[in-house]
Amino acid sequence: MDNAKKGWSRGFTKDTHPSVKKISETMRAKHIDNFSKWRKEMRRRGKIKSKYGSFPKTGYLAELIGVVLGDGHIQAFPRTERLIIAANANNTGFVLRYTMIVRKIFKKEPRCMKVKTAQCIRISIYEKHISRRLGVPTGNRKNSTVGVPLWVWRNKKLLIRCLRGLYEAEGSFCVHKPTGTYKMLFSNKNPILLSDVDRGLRMLGFHPNRSGFKIQLSAKKEVYAFRELIRFRKYGTYK
Repeated sequence: MDNAKKGWSRGFTKDTHPSVKKISETMRAKHIDNFSKWRKEMRRRGKIKSKYGSFPKTGYLAELIGVVLGDGHIQAFPRTERLIIAANANNTGFVLRYTMIVRKIFKKEPRCMKVKTAQCIRISIYEKHISRRLGVPTGNRKNSTVGVPLWVWRNKKLLIRCLRGLYEAEGSFCVHKPTGTYKMLFSNKNPILLSDVDRGLRMLGFHPNRSGFKIQLSAKKEVYAFRELIRFRKYGTYK
């Protein structure tokens, strides 16, 4: 593609393009909002939200919270927030499922972008008050004290869905038949999440072992039963 066919702003944002950055800083200093009329009109038409209420407490929300707690990230900006879910580019089922769930919850289309330097696809969406409505803090959650929400603990079906999200993000299923080894693992460095997964498994009748940053099921029957219960790595129309 020659330069004549490229947009003038390709590869730039208002903060990295020298001319646009200067205009943006001048208008900000003068408190001029040149998009004010456009935003009002879009709100009137219903194309931009004017209210950001709580999400319905459904299985989809419980599962999304599990994925975000396990391996998601919420970035905070001056006027909005960005939710990012990192997915293995080879796991198209994961990408399709969690794109669908984000779309269903936020009522708009998320963006899926391939990372050039890794086998990773980022599912992302911008909106206000994502952190507050999901109940998940922004930034690094390694030492976060936020775990599985109280409303999830009150309902067995919602707990199963939340555990599915957590395991889809940070879980693994391993079998080595020659040695009779069966494992269902959850790995994470956040002690609150480790405790919540351990508690959740016990509430559902399983007998996990905790070692370091891992929660493990080792009994063959329990490994297969839990794998089927949360439909681990099984995608499609399951609700």
